[in-house]
Amino acid sequence: MQSDKSTQQNRNMGLLVAAQSLGGASPPIIISLGGLVGQQLSSNPTASTLPVSIYQLGLALSTLPAAWLMNRMGRRAAYVLGAILGVISGVVAAQGIAHSHFITFCIGTALAGFYAACVQSYRFAATDLVGEPGEQAKAISRVMIGGLIAAIIGPQVVIWTRDLQPATPFAGSFYSQAFLALLALPLLMALRLPPPQSKALAKGEARPLAEIARTPQFIVACAAGVVSYGLMAFLMTAAPMAMVGCGHSVGEAAMGIQWHVLAMFAPSFFTGKLISRFGKRCITALGLLMIGAAGALALMGLDIFHFWSSLILLGVGWNFGFIGATAMLTECYRPVERAKVQALNDFLVFGTVAVASFGSGQLLHTAGWNGINIGMLPLVAVVLVLLGLQAQRQKAKPV
Repeated sequence: MQSDKSTQQNRNMGLLVAAQSLGGASPPIIISLGGLVGQQLSSNPTASTLPVSIYQLGLALSTLPAAWLMNRMGRRAAYVLGAILGVISGVVAAQGIAHSHFITFCIGTALAGFYAACVQSYRFAATDLVGEPGEQAKAISRVMIGGLIAAIIGPQVVIWTRDLQPATPFAGSFYSQAFLALLALPLLMALRLPPPQSKALAKGEARPLAEIARTPQFIVACAAGVVSYGLMAFLMTAAPMAMVGCGHSVGEAAMGIQWHVLAMFAPSFFTGKLISRFGKRCITALGLLMIGAAGALALMGLDIFHFWSSLILLGVGWNFGFIGATAMLTECYRPVERAKVQALNDFLVFGTVAVASFGSGQLLHTAGWNGINIGMLPLVAVVLVLLGLQAQRQKAKPV
């Protein structure tokens, strides 16, 4: 009986990793091509990055309705709907390119935000599969390995398909985005996840969301996730513009981002084991320290070495910080509360990413690359202090 349960768990975990690999390939396609297509379709040069920003906004706004659907219908049904919208979004975006219609293209990237919100919650689905709290970090880390595969698939799809239709450059890449979502559909339909828990079956009463959000555990976990993901997204968006502005080539900038994305997901092979050995707070703090070190390294010079090394360090720091913060979040809620708490956390995290996406170009223009890296350091320091205070409170508790 136990063997059958373990087999089913491994099967579901494998399906989630595969779905993460396909669904996680969509953001690199949108982010790498959204600005170029925007320049091609928009009559206003300042609106060229709007499709990417709208995608990030769509992701943030979709976290709450996606969580509501998961709570009512179950994760599998919501994930299948997300993949269907992923197919539609790619087709709509490609049609926007084919008909030179900027608004249609933006609608396509906005629809992709709901699919992305579902993909981001695969890590929480992995925690539902394991019973022991000590195994949750390993489960999150294992699913995030799919992001490493996605980091390879996404850019390669862009390279192979951007000129597939010479009359409409880049349309082929968005049709391919739709095809990747279509491939994910049978995987998601094959999932056998735990059903949504009703209040009658779940242990304990559900606390109001505002009460949970005021607890120190939630504040620290959410702050760590917001700062880890927000700063990573902000600097990743600004870095290519800064590199080109400093005289480096577009190819060198693209290579820097590729190394950064690989560094974001490669540590997932061992991050869960590190968390099990050293603890969630310790690895989260290490990730934040690495993000701060990435900013300090960027301040040391403007050579290609400084940019690339900073981006690699930023990627590894994000992995430790974000996976650690996600694992910390699982301690903040009872089973009956998990859907709404996870949704609030992701809304705050990806809302921050959306704001960073909208503001990175303008802040780079006004404050400069050095100003951005100096400005990030106090944010890292604040969360490190919060983690330290939480660790002290934990030690002070009577055994």
